[in-house]
Amino acid sequence: MTTQLSDQEFRVKSDEALQEARRALLPLADREGTLNLLFDEPSEARFVVSPNAPVRQIWVSAMARGYKLSWTGERGAFALNGETLPQMLERLTREFLAHA
Repeated sequence: MTTQLSDQEFRVKSDEALQEARRALLPLADREGTLNLLFDEPSEARFVVSPNAPVRQIWVSAMARGYKLSWTGERGAFALNGETLPQMLERLTREFLAHA
């Protein structure tokens, strides 16, 4: 179930979600508000994770696809179809490495 967040709640929750993802992926994360994962091997690729304040979502672009994660109060996380941001990034990274 998607929970509607206020502007302030979105800023706090999206910052927390990106910080959690950064901690999980350090030293791969940059420090500019958008998380860029760059792969040189086995082939060049970029995953981009960025907050989209107007719609209160975190957007992920990876492997020629886009994902829009909304805040889910019951999970206490940004998620899409029950998959949280860290879970999605881990899954996408594993898929990329397995198929590249």
